[in-house]
Amino acid sequence: MDVYLIRHTTPDIDEGICYGQKDIGLAVDYAKEVNILKGKLPKGFHNHTVYSSPLKRCHKLANDLASDDVITDERLMELDFGNWEGRRWDDIPQGELGPWMENFVEIESPGGESYQQLNNRVVDWWQELIKEEPEHLLVATHGGVIRCLISQVLGIPLENSFRLAVDYGSVSKISRQHNRNSVAYINR
Repeated sequence: MDVYLIRHTTPDIDEGICYGQKDIGLAVDYAKEVNILKGKLPKGFHNHTVYSSPLKRCHKLANDLASDDVITDERLMELDFGNWEGRRWDDIPQGELGPWMENFVEIESPGGESYQQLNNRVVDWWQELIKEEPEHLLVATHGGVIRCLISQVLGIPLENSFRLAVDYGSVSKISRQHNRNSVAYINR
């Protein structure tokens, strides 16, 4: 089984804004970015099963890559930042942000979720997927989801997962053979 984890292309939002599950569109250069991204995928990718976060920045990309129906799954959504969604990071009170930054793995943002909670739902999706054993698939998702999956496969502590670069429009590949997972590459 080969799983190509695709981070959505550049979102249409100003830098410095907190967004996770905020449903935002894609930047004006989307067509150019998606053409570059297609060059990073294997031949015949149009015939792969395609999973996607339901958020439009991923779902549009998934539909543009798929020849069949896209399978959406809410477990592939980005971290829920709750009350911080759509706010400038600089405008979030330090009394809320500071403790979260010190322990984002375990502490939930107000009205949102912790990174551990994100990880739990992503790992749940992964465990379900490997029981089905699809041959090849594409997953249009978010940076946090990709970092959680790679951390799971490599046994990296979640607090270290942000050391993994996962750029907009990048592709990372996980392979599974003989009940063993491996990371073939990250951030292409």
